Amino acid sequence: MKKVALFALIITLMYSCGSNDRGELTGVKYKRKWFSEKPLGMTLIPGGSFTMGKQDEDVVGNLSTPTRTVTVRPYYMDETEITNSIYKQFVHWVRDSVVRTHLAIRADEVALLGGANASGGAPLTGGIMNFSFKNDTVNATPYQQYMIDNYYDFDSIKPLNWDVDIIWDRNDYPDVDYVEVMVDTIYIKREDAVNGRTTINTKLLNYRYSWIDADAIKKGGSRKDFLRTENVNVYPDTTVWIKDFNYSYNDPMHQDYFYHKAYGDYPVVGVSWSQAEAFCNWRTKYKNDYLRGKKNAAQVSNFRLPTEAEWEYAARGGLDFGKYPWGGPSVVSDRGCFLANFKPVRGDYAVDGALYTVEAKSFNANDYGLYNMAGNVSEWTNTAYNVASYYKGSTMNPNVEDRANKRKIIRGGSWKDVAYFLEVSSRDYEYADTARSYIGFRTVQSHLGKIGSK
Repeated sequence: MKKVALFALIITLMYSCGSNDRGELTGVKYKRKWFSEKPLGMTLIPGGSFTMGKQDEDVVGNLSTPTRTVTVRPYYMDETEITNSIYKQFVHWVRDSVVRTHLAIRADEVALLGGANASGGAPLTGGIMNFSFKNDTVNATPYQQYMIDNYYDFDSIKPLNWDVDIIWDRNDYPDVDYVEVMVDTIYIKREDAVNGRTTINTKLLNYRYSWIDADAIKKGGSRKDFLRTENVNVYPDTTVWIKDFNYSYNDPMHQDYFYHKAYGDYPVVGVSWSQAEAFCNWRTKYKNDYLRGKKNAAQVSNFRLPTEAEWEYAARGGLDFGKYPWGGPSVVSDRGCFLANFKPVRGDYAVDGALYTVEAKSFNANDYGLYNMAGNVSEWTNTAYNVASYYKGSTMNPNVEDRANKRKIIRGGSWKDVAYFLEVSSRDYEYADTARSYIGFRTVQSHLGKIGSK
C-alpha cells in the first residue's frame, strides 16, 4: 500500500513540477508573442460596413446590384495587380520543380542500371547524379528516415535536391543523360522550334495542390470527403492578344508581353480563374516553407482571391457613396487628365496615355493605397456569379463560393472597357476556364487578431 501511495506522489510531483500557475487556468503559453505582419506589397484594408451596390442609375438595367449594407472583416490586399514579373516567379518555381523532378528520375534510372546496386561498387557521383532525390539515410532525422522507409518509395513523393543549380547552358551540360532529359523532355521538339530556338515545353508546367472544400463539410463525412486535388497548368495563355481581337494586328503583344522584361511591371493577363487560384495556393506555400525554417514562427493565413464584397469595399477606399475609386463623378480630373486606363472618347484608346495596359502602379492610388482599382485590367474575384445573390445573400462577409458555377465575378473594368465598367459597383463575369487579354487579378490575406496589435 505504501508503494502505491509513493507511486501516486511521484506522478503528482511530475505533473506539478515547474508549474507556477497556483492551480489557476492561465491558458497555453507560447514561446513567442504573435503579431500580424503586413505582407510585402500589400496594404491593410481595415474592414467595416458600407453600402454595396448601385447608388445611382443603373444604365444597363440588369437589376442585379441593389443597394444594401454589407460588413467585411479586415484583410490585406495587394496594392497593385499581380505583375508579369511576380507571376513569372511562380512559373519559374514550377519550371524548376519539373526540371529537377525529371533529372532526379533519370538519375534513379542510371543508378539502377549501372550504379552501386548493380555492380556492388561505390555509388555513382557527378553529372546527373548531383540531381538525385535527397534520400540521405546517413544524415536523416528520425522523421526523414521514417518517411524514406514508409512513404517515398510507395508514393514516389521524394524530396528534390535544391542545393545544386540547374544547368541551362547547353554547352555546360555535364553528361549525356542530362542532355537526354533536357532535349527530349524539357524542351519542345526540334521540328516545333522557330528558327531553331529551343524553348521550354510549357505543357509540362503543371502545379498540383490540395484544398478543403467548405461546401462539402456542411454535408458531413470524413476528412477525405472534403479534400480536393487540382493539377493546373500555370503558364499564361499568351495567344489571348490575337484570339480576343479578330482582324487586328496584336502580334507584338502576343510575342513579347509576358516574355520581355520591358513588361515586367505590367499586370499579367491570359490567366484563368483556376490559374489565379493556383497562384494563391503557391504564394501561401512559398511563405510557409520559409517560415518552417524559422524557430517558433507561426504559419501565415492563406493568400486567396478577394470576394466580390471585399473587392468593392477596397475599391471605394473609404468613400461610401463614391462612383469611382477616386470618388467621382467624372473620369477626368479638374485639370483635364484622365484618372484611369480605359476606353474613352468613342474609342480613342491612346488619349489616356496607354494603348493597351499600363504599369501596375500607375495613376493615383485610392485612399486605401490601391492602384488601378478602375481600368487597366479587370480582376478575378473568388465569387461565383448569381443574379440574385444581392437579394438573398448574407450581409456579413457575403460570398457565393460555388465551384460548380463556372461563371466568376470580375471587377474594375479594363483598358478596353467604357467608363460604366470602371464604376466600383459594376459587376461582370467570365468563365473560370477562360483567359483574356484584359483580365488579371490581385490577392488578399485575412487579417488575424486586433488591428494595430503587437
